[in-house]
Amino acid sequence: MSLYAVHYSYSDDTAARDEHRTAHREFLATLAADGVVLISGPYAAVDEAPDAALLVLRGDSAAELAELLREDPFQQQGLVEQVAVREWTPVLGAWLEGPLSGEV
Repeated sequence: MSLYAVHYSYSDDTAARDEHRTAHREFLATLAADGVVLISGPYAAVDEAPDAALLVLRGDSAAELAELLREDPFQQQGLVEQVAVREWTPVLGAWLEGPLSGEV
């Protein structure tokens, strides 16, 4: 299995995101329990860019993960305007000897 960095760009409908956030996080928590989601969370808000999030996932292919993420309640409610899934190969950093040890 490989590691993937996933970038979500959210819609500007913050009220709908608030309404569906619990289901979204429960969905991701299930994937974390299955070993797919390694870490995820929103970026800090900035004026010059839409709200967004970074997810680091484990999987067999970008296509497989993109298909799996279509089940995310945020995606099903149209709250994710862009999804970018890219294979990621970390080469430096403390995580390589800790949480990602044996992953890459």
